[in-house]
Parts: sequence; structure tokens; C-alpha cells
Amino acid sequence: MSTTLPDYRQTVRPEWIDYNGHMSEAFYVLVFGHSTDEMMVETGLDSAYRAKTGCSLYTVESHIRYLNEVEEGAELTIRTRVIGVDEKKVRFTHEMHVGEPVGAPVATTELLALHIDQNESRSIPFPDEIQERLTDLLEKAPEWAGRAIGPVPAEAG
Repeated sequence: MSTTLPDYRQTVRPEWIDYNGHMSEAFYVLVFGHSTDEMMVETGLDSAYRAKTGCSLYTVESHIRYLNEVEEGAELTIRTRVIGVDEKKVRFTHEMHVGEPVGAPVATTELLALHIDQNESRSIPFPDEIQERLTDLLEKAPEWAGRAIGPVPAEAG
């Protein structure tokens, strides 16, 4: 039986606004990072788990799409989906919306993370109960997942 993660909410702070008058790209990453932290708490990969096991998730790849400007004071809602799990890896997405998650997102990210033993600096299998929690959260990937940046023709010089 598949369940879903709770949405993460955040308000855009004045210090996140750049010289163009909207949220700077670094703060999209920050908000998505906090959303990942919340996913880790919900799946048992929280600070108590890290202290007990010396293990954590490490992001090894991500792809962000900035789709619309976000202004100061905007109320953000982040929807997280787990879209792939194996013994050592989890693939997931975050969709950022202004207000409730209806309509098109203002930004998206797709991430791949490894379960890392921090003492040995290598990936190791998830404990069974963590892998089961992640597997219970599996959802169909959104249509935009798996995309890459297309080529841009280079100028011969």
C-alpha cells in the first residue's frame, strides 16, 4: 500500500530576494534541501538514526528546473515523491508551488541519494525497515522526471 509524505511549507524571506527582485536560485536549493531533510525524518533517517548508526543520505545527483519567478513573502508548498528505491539508493522529486499544490509548479528538482556509512565513507544497504518505509512511499514518476539539459550548439572559433 503506497502512502505519501506530508508537504513541506516555507515562506520566502526578504534576504532570499536577488537583484532581479525574485528568489535567488541558491534559495530554491535551500528550500528543496529542507524538504529532503523532512523526507528523511518521515522515513526514519533522522538525527537519532545518524547518531546511532553513523549513516545518512548523501545527494549524489540533482536536476533543478526554475519554471516561474517567486516573490518575497510567497507561501511555498513542496510536494515530495519517492520514485525509486533499491538496497542503497533512493530517487525522489520535489515540486515547489506557491500556495497549495494546484496547477503548475514554480520549480522542480529530481535527486538521487545514496545511503552512506560516514565512518567508512562508502555506500551500504539500507536497514530493512528503512527500505520498506521508502518502498511504501513509491509513486509514479512525474512526466518531467528523467529529463536532462539538452545540447546547445557550440560556435566554432
